[in-house]
Amino acid sequence: MRYKNVVPGRFLVRRNRFIAEAELANGIETVHVKNTGRCRELLMPGARVYLEKAENPARKTPFDLIAVEKKRPGKEALLINMDSQVPNAAAFEWLPASGLFSPRTVFRREVTFGSSRFDIFAEDGERRAFIEVKGVTLEDGGIALFPDAPTERGVKHLNELADCVRKGFEAYIFFVIQMKGVRRFGPNDALHPEFGNALRRAVRAGVKLLVRDCRVTPDSIEIDGPVEADLKFKT
Repeated sequence: MRYKNVVPGRFLVRRNRFIAEAELANGIETVHVKNTGRCRELLMPGARVYLEKAENPARKTPFDLIAVEKKRPGKEALLINMDSQVPNAAAFEWLPASGLFSPRTVFRREVTFGSSRFDIFAEDGERRAFIEVKGVTLEDGGIALFPDAPTERGVKHLNELADCVRKGFEAYIFFVIQMKGVRRFGPNDALHPEFGNALRRAVRAGVKLLVRDCRVTPDSIEIDGPVEADLKFKT
């Protein structure tokens, strides 16, 4: 996945979930934040950010905030893509060549099962699989964690993925870590233990767990290698 017209800036302040201010070379701009999560450890005053210029010149926010450099004491800054829309698109792009499915598989996006709409549906004859994608932007000491805010919707998705398995489908929960260099992944039990418990129940029920990191540049993101998942990990 590649962005167009990306420029660097310096983060100033977040006004609300959707709006922030950043300093660019030609002055201060109001920008759209493409992630409604808390992102408190990322959007720090003075942080270097990367913004994509909107194609519509009449838009009220002329830039989208897509990536940030997270400072780490004694280490190189960690570049994190924080666009919450890109993991689904990146997964849809990656899955056909992943080796998880045959070349005959047809992939569709946004398919409903029960009361949930899952991100991707894969079908190859009698083999049918629902895939829910979650983008991960929270890093702590080399550990990637999800979620960064309580998510009842995420718990609901996990419960219904387990129901998919019980009804004869395959089901996957796919965590796309929007950075490179983490050592492992775990549920953020300290913040939302219900999600961690739901994840463990889903895996025990037969939901398959995928965790991959990404190669990230200021203007691109591409799903890369597997990351070890530790479902017993507690923050």
